[in-house]
Amino acid sequence: MRILFLGDLVGRTGRAAAIDCLPGLVEDNQLDFVIVNGENAAAGFGITEAILRDVLDAGADVVTTGNHVWDQRDTLVYIERHDRLLRPVNYPNGTPGRGAHLFTARNGAQVMVANVMGRVFMDAMDDPFAAIDRVVNDCPLGDVADAIIIDMHAEATSEKQAMGHFLDGRVSLVVGTHTHVPTADHQILEHGTAYMSDAGMCGSYDSVLGMEKEEPVNRFQRKIPGSRFAPASGVATVCGVAIETDERTGLAERIAPVRIGGLLEPVLPDFWTGAS
Repeated sequence: MRILFLGDLVGRTGRAAAIDCLPGLVEDNQLDFVIVNGENAAAGFGITEAILRDVLDAGADVVTTGNHVWDQRDTLVYIERHDRLLRPVNYPNGTPGRGAHLFTARNGAQVMVANVMGRVFMDAMDDPFAAIDRVVNDCPLGDVADAIIIDMHAEATSEKQAMGHFLDGRVSLVVGTHTHVPTADHQILEHGTAYMSDAGMCGSYDSVLGMEKEEPVNRFQRKIPGSRFAPASGVATVCGVAIETDERTGLAERIAPVRIGGLLEPVLPDFWTGAS
């Protein structure tokens, strides 16, 4: 099964680039399932219902989020209407929405997607390891689920790597989001789980993490805010990661980064070439 994960959409530039390229990526490469992190899609802070619909209509099967999930206050209401929008699973009981769900891929396979948030340098949350352990135990790979994808929204690479090894052999992919910089450590771990510390963002890299440069630089220099952060408007790079899974076990057979357009060096998976 071919699965694509795209990192955080940042503002109009990032979401427009992802929405523009997704239909062609899905069709040309016969992708079975697509996950997009959309937590910075609305002017860099949260995601509106209209943007969510646009991303899903473009070819995403699921949209994950993170610490900015509630920045658009209407999300507290509309998230209950959308099974395909996930918030971190380790929010306290009673939080609106859901953090994990079983979806049907284009090829008919059952794909479990879970969104979880780290605790190192982040807001206090329930234990992400215990929360994901419950999800995976309730929906085991190769039994209930044909593939399991974990979006680990976290600041610390150590916490992300620990989650990868904790889940190695039990899920198809653990991919980090939140830091907006694509890492070069994509790999298949010892027991068959694909891993990447951060998928990067879909946004302008002529920026500070997708935001116009001047205000972040000013705050680092002067330690006081001068104006609101605003998403950068330069040409976006669409960043993510692609995997192929074994149809029998659900574990990863191949993993490769995806970078399209903008300033970063472009790369597409070799295993997409010549898809039939």
